[in-house]
Amino acid sequence: MKKKVIVIGAGFAGLSAASGLAAKGFDVTILEKNSTPGGRSRKFEAAGYIFDMGPSWYWMPDIFEDYFHAFGKKVSDYYDLKRLDPSYRIFFDKNDIVDLPANIDEMVALYESIETGAGEKLKEFLKEAEYKYEVGMKEFVHKPSLSFLEYAEPKLLGAALKLHLFQSFHDYTRKYFKHPKLLQMLEFPILFLGGTGKKTPALYSLMNYGDIKLGTWYPMGGMFKIIEGMVKLAESQGVKFVYDAEVESFEFENTAIKEVFAGGKSYPADYVVGAADYHHVEQKILPREYRKYSEKYWDSRVMSPSSLIWYVGVNKKLDKLEHHNLLFDEDFKVHAEAIYENPQWPEKPSVYVCMTSKTDDTAAPKGHENLFILIPVAVGLKDSDEIREKYLNLVLDRLEKLTGEKIGPFIDYKKSYAQTDFINDYHAFKGNAYGLANTLMQTAFLKPSIKSSKVKNLYYAGQLTVPGPGVPPALISGQIVSKLIAENEI
Repeated sequence: MKKKVIVIGAGFAGLSAASGLAAKGFDVTILEKNSTPGGRSRKFEAAGYIFDMGPSWYWMPDIFEDYFHAFGKKVSDYYDLKRLDPSYRIFFDKNDIVDLPANIDEMVALYESIETGAGEKLKEFLKEAEYKYEVGMKEFVHKPSLSFLEYAEPKLLGAALKLHLFQSFHDYTRKYFKHPKLLQMLEFPILFLGGTGKKTPALYSLMNYGDIKLGTWYPMGGMFKIIEGMVKLAESQGVKFVYDAEVESFEFENTAIKEVFAGGKSYPADYVVGAADYHHVEQKILPREYRKYSEKYWDSRVMSPSSLIWYVGVNKKLDKLEHHNLLFDEDFKVHAEAIYENPQWPEKPSVYVCMTSKTDDTAAPKGHENLFILIPVAVGLKDSDEIREKYLNLVLDRLEKLTGEKIGPFIDYKKSYAQTDFINDYHAFKGNAYGLANTLMQTAFLKPSIKSSKVKNLYYAGQLTVPGPGVPPALISGQIVSKLIAENEI
């Protein structure tokens, strides 16, 4: 008889774990709190507009290809990818707008035009970043990190120095570049997703390799197309889905979960994968005696930002915006302090604006645009309708000044999403959007463990455990769990 696995959560990590386990011969059921799959990568449609609710950057395409290839499939079996060119647009000022080209030679020329000698320096920087990507994303991140001994292999020990684990991203980038615009271009992925450059290991220059060399892509139809593909793949492997099924409690037998209770029903389990919010599963569902960590431990974790998001429909075309846009007309150092050092609502935030209708005619009615406006903010802040509206008006005012295009009078749809929504929809710890910050002391085996030490058949997956925040790491997290559970049966 097949062993039964209950996966909590139908986000990227849960879907990845479920498909991997089903392919290995397990009887897998996903219990999803919400009415649709996708977790933070759900979508919604309103007034003719289609919005991805969360992730909007498609980086590291090889990770997605590797995922589907493991099942004898290709990305193209499920969705069509388009490489964006320019990859994104940066507004430093209304008269200082930089488009980041997809072509590497053009990117080298761009760097050289900003700082003499920076073109050749970029080549050197990317060569080291490529090594970090190959070792980091192909070897390090696939470790379950149950013990530091996993990293004691001679090859990995030898690689540690070349990965610059003990050097800050801030100091590392300044060995190559001096111009503040170049530094900001390189630092934005970690500043938006994980922490300040001074507290993030230089290892994460691998993200710059993913950005500049591997490119920025878009799955036609939206990021939810990835979820649709993963659900279809999971169903083909025999995975069963139960929606509107919030997990409420567990029944134990000999320090193992025997039954999972959700939505008024009971589900027998030989294994459980907590691919929902780790903190919620451990601190709110598990009885105290089965918890590995304390609330004090969780409160001491350094979190990546939460987000204030606006989904806006505009009944005119906006020619001055690209698919991805970054508003860097304000000093992000001040904004970063409001996120990481002195948590508060920022006075002059940097802003990310996505407009998929630039690339995808299905994302908005003809002649209209859909705007996804995101401001990274500290976790744990109190938000209100008044605060949300204030920031929308602030962003619209800046957008209009930077582009010279009126937007506010042409809005025919808007919806906001912030900390309280992350908590209500995902039980997100402190309202986080991305997970733990990528600090050295929260890397690998120093993250919350992917396997419970007190419940012998409980595992975790997702952004609060290894390998970390982001869509590709979430996919890999599910793969690690499916391998661990399968190995436990050998």
